[in-house]
Amino acid sequence: MRRVDKNKFGPWAVVTGASSGIGKEFVRQLAASSINVVLVARRLELLEELGRDLASTYGIEYRAVGLDLTSLDFMVVLQNATDDLDIGLVISNAGTGIPGEFLTIDHNTLLDMVHLSVIAHLSIAHHFGDKLVKRGRGGLVLVSAMGALQGLPYMANDSATNAYIINLGEALNVELKQYGINVTVLIPGATDTPIIDKFGIDVSDMPIKPMSVEQCVDEALAALQANHPIIIPGRLNRLMYAILPRRLAVQLNGKMIARALQP
Repeated sequence: MRRVDKNKFGPWAVVTGASSGIGKEFVRQLAASSINVVLVARRLELLEELGRDLASTYGIEYRAVGLDLTSLDFMVVLQNATDDLDIGLVISNAGTGIPGEFLTIDHNTLLDMVHLSVIAHLSIAHHFGDKLVKRGRGGLVLVSAMGALQGLPYMANDSATNAYIINLGEALNVELKQYGINVTVLIPGATDTPIIDKFGIDVSDMPIKPMSVEQCVDEALAALQANHPIIIPGRLNRLMYAILPRRLAVQLNGKMIARALQP
């Protein structure tokens, strides 16, 4: 497990999408480094349960914030919940996926994805980036997805909005470095989280076995501490991205998702 520099990235961290998957593992590894955590997600009861367990296991403090990041006033709620804390690290991880043919998905549902993957990351990076610069140290992790590295058929809006995250974080890595702020974009490939079951993807159809959330987060935190702008966890994931032609990647991913969507 990656030990995180508490002096630079503590004493408090904010993690969105903290109730499950990659976000939950970020919380666990940060707590293991004695960093207090603000847990943000829609399901407050899960956050409270997780927070109590972490406090008991690692002796940290926690604050649970039940919040839907697609709501128009989410930043007001998040600011009110964190303004009294010394935040040293922000993990902007909240996200979801909506597989399906683009023209069959409700327009408002598509706009919710834009809000979650673009507006929410923008607002979080802007607000907390300013606070981190004023304290003179800290870090920001923006979580995207490998599908953002090219168009993703049957998840067209998802891949487009996640591409925004990559470009935002890559640019901020340069802009904020002079102020002592590390910025890293995590681009996870297939990871063993509930979203695989949600999509109905057959693991045997995948070119690479899903990696563990532990490895994914461990590599992300290592990249953050080294201030790498982008991390694709997993050697095989990085190799596939390097050698697979973009056009072929689009076609192969489209076929895999199309099979998963079949009744």
